[in-house]
Amino acid sequence: MTTATETAVTDLSVGGMTCAACVSRVEKRLARIEGVTAAVNLATGRARVVHPADVTVSDLVATVERAGYTAEPVSEEQAAGALLEGPDELLRLIVTAALAVPVLVLSMVPSLQFAAWQWLCFALAVPVVTWGAYGFHRRAWQGLRHATATMDTLVSVGVVASSGWSAYALFLGGAGELGMRMPFSLTADGTGAAHVYLEAAVGVPLFVLCGRLLESRARRRGGSALRALAELGAKDVCVREGGAERRIPIGQLLPGQEFVVRPGEKVATDGVVVEGRSALDLSLLTGESVPVEVGPGEKVAGATVNVGGSLVVRATAVGADTQLARITAMVADAQAGKAKAQRVADAIAGVFVPCVMAVAACVLGFWLGAGADPQAAVTAAVAVLVVACPCALGLATPTALLAATGRGAELGVLVRGPEVLESLRRIDTVVLDKTGTLTTGRMELAEAVAAPGEAVEEVLRLAGAVEHRSEHPIGRAITAAARQRCGSELPEVSGFAATAGVGVLGTVEGRQVRVGRPDDASDLAQDLRDALAHAESEGRTAVVVELDGRAAAVLVVGDTVRPGSWRAVRRLRGMGLEPVLLTGDRPGAASAVAAQLGIRKVHAAASPERKAELIAELRAAGRTTAMVGDGVNDAVALASADLGIALGSGTDAAIGAAGLTLVRGDIESLVVAVRLARRTLATIRVNLVWAFGYNAVLIPPAAVGLLNPMLAAVAMSASSLLVVANSLRLRTWQPARVTR
Repeated sequence: MTTATETAVTDLSVGGMTCAACVSRVEKRLARIEGVTAAVNLATGRARVVHPADVTVSDLVATVERAGYTAEPVSEEQAAGALLEGPDELLRLIVTAALAVPVLVLSMVPSLQFAAWQWLCFALAVPVVTWGAYGFHRRAWQGLRHATATMDTLVSVGVVASSGWSAYALFLGGAGELGMRMPFSLTADGTGAAHVYLEAAVGVPLFVLCGRLLESRARRRGGSALRALAELGAKDVCVREGGAERRIPIGQLLPGQEFVVRPGEKVATDGVVVEGRSALDLSLLTGESVPVEVGPGEKVAGATVNVGGSLVVRATAVGADTQLARITAMVADAQAGKAKAQRVADAIAGVFVPCVMAVAACVLGFWLGAGADPQAAVTAAVAVLVVACPCALGLATPTALLAATGRGAELGVLVRGPEVLESLRRIDTVVLDKTGTLTTGRMELAEAVAAPGEAVEEVLRLAGAVEHRSEHPIGRAITAAARQRCGSELPEVSGFAATAGVGVLGTVEGRQVRVGRPDDASDLAQDLRDALAHAESEGRTAVVVELDGRAAAVLVVGDTVRPGSWRAVRRLRGMGLEPVLLTGDRPGAASAVAAQLGIRKVHAAASPERKAELIAELRAAGRTTAMVGDGVNDAVALASADLGIALGSGTDAAIGAAGLTLVRGDIESLVVAVRLARRTLATIRVNLVWAFGYNAVLIPPAAVGLLNPMLAAVAMSASSLLVVANSLRLRTWQPARVTR
């Protein structure tokens, strides 16, 4: 029996939200239900609701719908990150712009006003204020029905007031006479009847539509992390039953069933090896740079890649119980919260719109009550609405982000959103993944030590010839090094044989060549034993090359540090940021890289869950963290940190979970990213200060009749242009030159 003390968590997809005031409204309506708390995320269009178990999902949906929005439980497709897209607004924006631009130019440049210019502007404005601004009017009407106001209400009222007064002036006020030119008037007096304010009527929807289109595109990208995670797993699996094999969709696989994993295939789900030996590439899930040998009785994880022989695996977990599914769920949970800056914006929006509406109503009532001319009263009220329209506020962030993204792409940096930049202002700790981030993520020959009397190049040439027949990553690294150093075609090999987990054997130019693990290191020459010990201390993989049964050389293979990693770490420290190395790789490999780069704090052998825990521990200790990674194993930590930074050469899951992406995959771009993000945040701050300050300065004179709506429209347009111009300065931003 369910008790009232039991709670449940439900994710709802909420439609129709356009601003922070909408978020506040949905949260307040849901909170009216006893025991219910909700966090609504405008970027994802979702509400995470914690509610008593006896409150049904239909009750929650009905509550949201009564607030004037649509709602439905998040489907499995949406949970995987596929956000539902609304109607395409690009065509609406293009048509609106084509109609609005001539109106703006003619209305604000008197020298261009010909005989019937006002009637042409009116004809062009009608479809803009009706069809172009239809979405604002519809949402404003819904808000009115529920006794609430949002940014859409202010936009709609401003458009209706401006266009309505313009129509009155054209048909009844004398502004429709041919040859009329519209002069500027600083005050709301009787001359207002000879004015039309169509530039405000068309400019408001044009600017706001532009800002919201940019916002909606960023919103659709928000689910890319979960989509990438969902697509990472295998789509089908080859099961073995009664000695026969058949391929079935992954959703039909049951725990206990055995399935076959051939070379190059993904492991379908978590399980235990029943037959066969092979090497698995675990880098996507664990960060381990070296493929791990597995055999009968050993556990394997779904979505890892088989790079060796065939395996037969018995499934132990499927669906939501797999390691990949748990990572996906943790990323979704990490993205469900709201940043502090977003909550502040919600609160401001909840106060700003009602205040402007109240001021406009009070202005109209005061002027009429004082016995003023109704025309002057309406003109003053329209001036308040027009001057307070949130065009500059709506453009302050999107235009800066657009300019910063374009410039960042040229510099190898991709900026996702304003919440990222807000977080970056407080960052004091940069947590760095190792494999694929500080290192190349590829196996390469790091060292070759020959026994006395042997030539390194000759031994490497023979070893490369044998390894050429192998598909193992270690063999590919040796072959590549042999071709690069020897500068000639590798000789043919005969009698090739490979033993999983041991090595390869073959005959080259009459000599028997074996490459693999040493049988007994004590029999090796001192130089070779030292090379093996050194490789082990650095977490690298060493193999012995035997020629005709005699140890001829030790070849050390490992992941190599990126050329610019040292400079990047040094410059980050110079900017006041403390670097921390966090990796799923072995302690030896992690310590070696940290020593080479001058990183003092190291955490190795960390699982994806442990990475997220370490991020949480740093935050609990008062540190503000940025996580830098490139793999699926980093996705949870990227989403959990105050700021996630991914390499463009990494996985889609890591890029989707991150707030900043280094497009070129160059770790030195991280320094440029930090500087560009700080500069962008400063630009957004200036824009917001101007957007709010302009309203604070001009609303009072508009309210007392000292600002004509025409001048209010000019000020509104000028504020938007200034915000855009300030943002466009980011297009020419250059990072400071560093000489060393």
